[in-house]
Amino acid sequence: MSWSNLEQVVSAIRAFVPALAPTKHKGQAGKVAVLGGCREYTGAPFFAAISALKIGADLSHVFCAKGAGTVIKSYSPELIVHPVLEESYEHESASAQEREQVAEKAFSAIREWLPRFDCLVVGPGLGRDDLLLRTVAKVIREARSAELPLVLDGDGLWLATQEPALIQGYRLAILTPNPNEHRRLVDKVFGPDYKHQQTDTGQQLRDLAARLGHVTVVQKGPADQVSDGDTVQAFGEFGSPRRVGGQGDIMAGSIAIFMAWARQFVQQTEQGTDAFQFFSRTFSSNPGIAAGIAGSLITRYAAREAFGKHKRSTTTTEIIAELGSSVEALFPAGPST
Repeated sequence: MSWSNLEQVVSAIRAFVPALAPTKHKGQAGKVAVLGGCREYTGAPFFAAISALKIGADLSHVFCAKGAGTVIKSYSPELIVHPVLEESYEHESASAQEREQVAEKAFSAIREWLPRFDCLVVGPGLGRDDLLLRTVAKVIREARSAELPLVLDGDGLWLATQEPALIQGYRLAILTPNPNEHRRLVDKVFGPDYKHQQTDTGQQLRDLAARLGHVTVVQKGPADQVSDGDTVQAFGEFGSPRRVGGQGDIMAGSIAIFMAWARQFVQQTEQGTDAFQFFSRTFSSNPGIAAGIAGSLITRYAAREAFGKHKRSTTTTEIIAELGSSVEALFPAGPST
């Protein structure tokens, strides 16, 4: 991406990042939820949820397994934590019917909250427990019926790879695979004989997104590529040579709040205006493309800033600590009055 194009992208993102004003009330700047977290993995859902807050979401929730709730609550009082998911180890002697009742109960507890959110992140720290995933599949179907935007990361992607019908044709879904997750998804969609090395990566990504019904796919790599099956955009500016576990979770939470803002912009801006036309030229009128690029941009920028200070010892926590100043550098809040 050339610098001139980067300036255009940053300007277009600034146009849909909501301005701060003392007349606004809590919730107007976005409400995000993360569905993830099990006994083994408690950091990932925290990283995703707190990143959305640091970028500017008003409220951030985490729906996690009961065994993860207390741990995630202890990380930060800023998050609203719902330990409602249940795992198989808690119901080892239960019959298939009883397990289905457990999944339905957890699903019901989550379903009543879904209308309150602007975007749902599925997968950080989720794990692959069968009972837990059964509940999550129900939530994804309900979110689709409610037209709630989805960001699928980590084990949420694994679930979608096992059951592509969960997200097939849902244009409000954003998938964020790393190279290995991308390969598994391509193998599932095109078959194991698909020749990865003989295909242009941009065209492959476009074909994958199109085959999945024009969902948005953010393929993470040396340069992040974003496609909805119609267009492909690459973003490789900034970044850090230090690779840390959790950076993908930061991006997932970032994409979620940017998706909430971009979708609101598209819904509330008249199509004939200069602002809407500028957005359309830059992001092909797709809030998913806008969110994917914005999430990549802010994550890479913050990672660069963190590496500049901490070098080889950089961790995910230090990248998150740079999100606030990175947002202000790229998308200033503007006057306080």
